[in-house]
Amino acid sequence: RCFYDQKVLQKTFGEWKESWTVCRERELSLGADSRYRHSLQHLIFKAWRAYVCQQQGKRSKYYVAESHAKKQRLLRTWQHWLVYVDVKRTKHVMHSVALAFRERSCLRMSWAVWRRRHYQNCTGHKMSILALQHWAQSLQSRAWLQWRELYLHSQNDKQKETRAVTHHQHRVLKRCMEAWLGYLNLHRAKKLQNELAQEHHRSRIVQQYFSDWRLSWECRRRMHAHRKDIEKLAARIALWRVFAHWKHYVVLCVEETRQCGLAEKHYKYHLLVRALLHVRWQRLWREFR
Repeated sequence: RCFYDQKVLQKTFGEWKESWTVCRERELSLGADSRYRHSLQHLIFKAWRAYVCQQQGKRSKYYVAESHAKKQRLLRTWQHWLVYVDVKRTKHVMHSVALAFRERSCLRMSWAVWRRRHYQNCTGHKMSILALQHWAQSLQSRAWLQWRELYLHSQNDKQKETRAVTHHQHRVLKRCMEAWLGYLNLHRAKKLQNELAQEHHRSRIVQQYFSDWRLSWECRRRMHAHRKDIEKLAARIALWRVFAHWKHYVVLCVEETRQCGLAEKHYKYHLLVRALLHVRWQRLWREFR
């Protein structure tokens, strides 16, 4: 009876020690997974914070540039308006002088000379208008070609940058998967060694304990399979989160590229309108000079 109690106690202590070892290994593996997820989330948060700071800097620079452009447009408009007022005054004075000259000259010969000169002036004015139109069209075509070349170059640079970011993210994901597979292989090798040691130890136990050993081994195998399923599910969730962040970042980059293109087109359109207005005022000034 004493020998039987001793054997039962020894068997109970062995099973308790084995279950305690399994629980300890499971706690260590869960702690390692938690630290790995925490470090990965920390890296993602640092990258997101750097991206937000960069976007704020770009936005502040864009506001400063827009304010400076508004001030420059207002200054140029004021200068053009002053030139227009001077031309209007000169035109009014010239018109008054012409009326006075017309009232004073009544001879037919003077009238014919004036008509001939007026015809010549009109012809020269029409030729100058045609020349200015041709020059404006050629200037517009050159500006369009230069803008198109710069736009294509910027689009190529943005595409290269997007490809580089995507390649870097794929490399980071590949490294994470390789590290996780290495950890899984190491864990499997350790588990295999533990199982071999346990089998070698069980080979010395009497045949009457074989049924109990089989039941405990089946329970432990189910626990390992359940833990593997949990680890695979955690890895899939982590990969899904990384892909969601990457997809959100790509959508933000595309939206920013589209807004910059629209702003650039709008600014170049305003520059072209100001150039045409300037050419028109120069033509008016030459006409009434």
